[in-house]
Amino acid sequence: MKVGLKEIQAAQANLSRILVPTPLLHNPWLSKELGCEIYLKLETAQPIGSFKIRGATHAILSLSDTEKKKGVVAASAGNHAQGVAWGSRQAGVQATIVMPKNAPLMKIQNTRALGAEVVLAGDNYDEAYLEAQAICKKTGSVYIHAFQDANVIAGQGTVGLEIFEQLPSVDVVVASIGGGGLVAGIAVTMKALKPSVKVYGAQAAGAASMQKSFEKKKAVTLDGVSTFADGIAVSKASEELREILQPKVEKVLSTDDENIAAAILMLLEKAKVVTEGAAAVSLAVLDQIRSEIKGKHVVVVLGGGNIDVNVLGRIIDRGLIRAGRRLRINCWVADRPGSLAKLTDTIAKGGANILQAIHDRSEPSTSIDQTEVALTLETKGPDHSAELIRALKGAVIRLEQVD
Repeated sequence: MKVGLKEIQAAQANLSRILVPTPLLHNPWLSKELGCEIYLKLETAQPIGSFKIRGATHAILSLSDTEKKKGVVAASAGNHAQGVAWGSRQAGVQATIVMPKNAPLMKIQNTRALGAEVVLAGDNYDEAYLEAQAICKKTGSVYIHAFQDANVIAGQGTVGLEIFEQLPSVDVVVASIGGGGLVAGIAVTMKALKPSVKVYGAQAAGAASMQKSFEKKKAVTLDGVSTFADGIAVSKASEELREILQPKVEKVLSTDDENIAAAILMLLEKAKVVTEGAAAVSLAVLDQIRSEIKGKHVVVVLGGGNIDVNVLGRIIDRGLIRAGRRLRINCWVADRPGSLAKLTDTIAKGGANILQAIHDRSEPSTSIDQTEVALTLETKGPDHSAELIRALKGAVIRLEQVD
């Protein structure tokens, strides 16, 4: 795959007719926390909420008239699916998208709403890919790969062109890697325009195929993937992408789902941006390179914001618990009038807010003269939670904190 600055500039000319540049916003709070100047590249602002719209649309617009008449097929967990559907609609091309059976419902619905036919097959991207290949063989349709396609990479590389135009003083760019098309496009652009810029890739620890490929200096295939960041849950690394990435990328970093979830919550609170796991991982890995980015102008590419609201709710809940701002406890009190009132009065005097209370006499492990109360409390932080627990221990028979 030959992808250079010339191809990426051609992609920008192609896409500029239908897409506008996404915002690049400085974030003072994150900058202070990380000791550098943090800028957020908001691909969440794209019409489909993801950078995938760039590569997919450019690839489809680049097809010949004969190819367009045959239609296109793609395999995707969600964002590439929507990108292909959106680009196909712009070009008047029929699209068939194969998505894993467990793909987020929102992404399935959005893809269908854009006019594509959605086929659910397999339990992951790799299995969906095999089904998509079978459809292409049967129908003669053109396959639009999520990352192993020169036109797709060129389209994603327009993110890098915009970053350079918006912030010529850029020193560092961090973006997530699933297959690697986004980082490949950005790295090619940056090394051509400003070779001093350091580019880092970010992956979920449970799907770190490219990180391990860098270590082995050859593409590897993982036995399986385990991450809620479905957009980067790719088990099989591409050797062609590794060959593009390894000479141009400083390093590939990875972090666990807990840190990714914390980054989603941080972006929600401190940047007012809703991101999915595959995007927030770019922020989640920054703590690993604090010394390398100190005082630098750092661009964090937030690749997408298509997160299921139910998943977002769980992430917020877990994030607040981890930050010590939400406390779950089980208390045992005497089963007589006034006991529950005494408990809630202690909580009120302690300045906490009761989010949920479950009063249960029927729990088999509870003695006949006691009752269990399961509480979810909102607190001001770890110190406040510890203070509240000390106060409650003096007001109940027994107390257990729930992780």
